[in-house]
Amino acid sequence: MAQTKVYSLFTDFDINLFKAGKHYRLYEKFGSHIVTVDGIEGTYFAVWAPSAKRVSVIGDFNFWTEGEHELNVRWDSSGIWEGFIPFVGKGNIYKYKIESHNNGIKTEKADPYARRCEHPPKTASVVWEDKYKWKDNDWMKTRKKHNALNAPYSVYEVHLGSWKRNLEEDRSLSYFELADDLVNYVKDMNFTHVELMPVMEFPYDPSWGYQITGYFAPTSRYGYPEEFKYLVDKLHQNGIGIILDWVPSHFPEDAHGLGFFDGSNLYEHPDKRKGYHQDWKSLIFNYGRNEVKSFLISNAIFWLDQYHADGLRVDAVASMLFLDYSREDGEWEPNIYGGRENLEAIEFMKELNKEIYASYPDVQTIAEESTAFPGVSKPVFTGGLGFGMKWMMGWMHDTLEYFGKDPVYRKYHQNDITFSLAYAFSENFMLPLSHDEVVYGKNSILGRMPGDEWQRFANLRLLYGYMFTHPGTKLLFMGGEFGQYNEWDFQASLNWNLLEFEPHKNLQNYYKALNKLYTTTPALFEKAFSGEGFEWINYGDHENSVISYIRKGDNPNENVIVVCNLTPTIHENYKIGLPEVSGKIKEIFNSDSKDFGGSGVTNSKAITIKKKPWNGKPHSAAITLPPLAITVFSYNHG
Repeated sequence: MAQTKVYSLFTDFDINLFKAGKHYRLYEKFGSHIVTVDGIEGTYFAVWAPSAKRVSVIGDFNFWTEGEHELNVRWDSSGIWEGFIPFVGKGNIYKYKIESHNNGIKTEKADPYARRCEHPPKTASVVWEDKYKWKDNDWMKTRKKHNALNAPYSVYEVHLGSWKRNLEEDRSLSYFELADDLVNYVKDMNFTHVELMPVMEFPYDPSWGYQITGYFAPTSRYGYPEEFKYLVDKLHQNGIGIILDWVPSHFPEDAHGLGFFDGSNLYEHPDKRKGYHQDWKSLIFNYGRNEVKSFLISNAIFWLDQYHADGLRVDAVASMLFLDYSREDGEWEPNIYGGRENLEAIEFMKELNKEIYASYPDVQTIAEESTAFPGVSKPVFTGGLGFGMKWMMGWMHDTLEYFGKDPVYRKYHQNDITFSLAYAFSENFMLPLSHDEVVYGKNSILGRMPGDEWQRFANLRLLYGYMFTHPGTKLLFMGGEFGQYNEWDFQASLNWNLLEFEPHKNLQNYYKALNKLYTTTPALFEKAFSGEGFEWINYGDHENSVISYIRKGDNPNENVIVVCNLTPTIHENYKIGLPEVSGKIKEIFNSDSKDFGGSGVTNSKAITIKKKPWNGKPHSAAITLPPLAITVFSYNHG
């Protein structure tokens, strides 16, 4: 068999950018690329292994024989090994056999830049390219308005392996099948975006995808890379955006992965206090190493470029920000200023967001960040980290705790449900009810609700209504929309059979209607991140456990009034203060509607606004409050 030929895709400029940590398209150079050299088709391989003494490509084309196809090290001290192997092509399976200068240690590694990986538990990389022809041009040209900060954002969080399974064959659905079933469902439910838990290749199913080994390859569990593109394409053709979970915070120690790659701490920080994550038994990237920074930012760009993603939800940002995250005294070392902030990780995140928004201004990055670190979603030029949005973990915690209480005790906890508005506009917040809230003994969202069956469903409708009328964007984990009863199990399908029962079917219809209300009511999204978009009517009626507020958009005539009755007591002639002078208010949404399984207590007629001061406002109206329900009113000027 022909041996390795000297060949390179790298220019001197590429090398300089890579060493400086400023090359953000490394996937165009590293990895395996099918090329023709001197009239012969084959594959060019390139891998970064600066501590290597020898690097061989081993695979099904050379019987996995070390030394048969050795790569050549570049002369520019970049640590890059490369070469062209004739007659190797699409579908060939390979790894890198690396002999280290470090005590002759030998490692056998998957390609960090592979576009496709073998189906786990197999661990090799696959030479791959696809000629996928995208059909989402209309979406890509207009998606800026769908992904903008003043657009409605109702996100359906999905774990592809367990959303719905083929029960006859006891398997997950493929990307192709999901392109029909999932896309049709999300569209029918009026969600604006889907967020996928990590689709990058990972070896261990119970990690749910958060322990990644193939950063540039969609998992082969559900099909080929071009089939995943087909799923994205179908979402876009149906007007649905796609957000991908992305994990730059840590990676697993699996032998074929990035850890101890060339017999040295190449990708991970060499100091265990910065390089090892005790909670997840995984390794932490060395954010201060330029080449690693280029690898990570290139990976983020890759999914936006090659897979048309509309955004990245960045996992575990808090663990990156703080050197003492989940560590005891003595297990971490302060930064050069004596603080606990990880300055290198902070700089990395700023660079990441600057590059993403410079290249793709019509996408969003969303931080899963649970601390009070300031400016997470503020622009880098003002000193922020530069994310588009941040998960509002405090709102999630307070809200679930409040709604878990029996309504009779809620009057003592009014502050729990109103406190989020004290800081609601300090960041661009997304309100998440995510997968993390329905595992590890926390119960399902429905399972946390108190009372009998009617009250549990009424409580859940009220919680969702409060979520959708609260400032910020929205995210719900799959199953929550129809009242999944069990905790989430990544190995099993959602309990779709529950939809045979009226309360669950009614709840699903309710969430669909709620999405419709949200996406068609500008006052609920146009000023989602501004104090101008919200005004309290009354947050102090703790005795009745009622809160009321106004949501405002660009057009004052389209403002809406929201009243939440957080107990089962019906209130007739309940007065709310209003700033408007004349006209009427009209009920446009009521979670107690019989269509949703409610008791049917509604405000069927328009209600006249009277010039009688109330709640510190010059006018008022008397309304009926249904039990455990949210009612939304619009102005009927005339």
